[in-house]
Amino acid sequence: MASDFEVFEPDFGTLTADITSKVARIPKLSGDDKKSMVANVEKQMEEARELLEQMDLQVREIPLQSRGLFSNRMKSYKQELTKLDRDFKRSRIAYSDEVNPRNELLGDDGNTTENQLIKLREERACLLDNTERLERSTRRLEAGYQLTVETEQVGQEILENLHHDKEKIQRARERLRETDTNLGKSSRILTGMLRR
Repeated sequence: MASDFEVFEPDFGTLTADITSKVARIPKLSGDDKKSMVANVEKQMEEARELLEQMDLQVREIPLQSRGLFSNRMKSYKQELTKLDRDFKRSRIAYSDEVNPRNELLGDDGNTTENQLIKLREERACLLDNTERLERSTRRLEAGYQLTVETEQVGQEILENLHHDKEKIQRARERLRETDTNLGKSSRILTGMLRR
């Protein structure tokens, strides 16, 4: 199972390196090029999250005595992805085409408008963070629901097996009683024959 985890690690490393490179290039782009790059990075971030979930599932299947090392590596990968996500949001917000046209926003009182622009950026960053948290919570709930369904199925199978085992035991007990009854009859017949 550890080998399955280790198969995913290089893929995760390559993917995050590519994302890091693209996030650094976003501020230098504009228009359609920027939109295309942002869309590409969003897709890769989703791939990285899915890959991380697969790795997390693999860690859960590793025996407890060997799990510690892999759990630490998972924690490190999760922190790396969180930082990368934060960098991506900052890059996208700080240099966003929707937020950056200062000339349109700055009027007579440039200071007030600049403050409004900063507040708008902060609110947008907060909104994006909240949206991301909501998506993560939704994914966790879905995974929890799936685990509950699987656990219920396993429980149902165990109950069915126990029911079959109970029936076998009851049949065996009935056969023993019949055998005991037959032995009692045979014993009486033999005793009677011996007396004659």
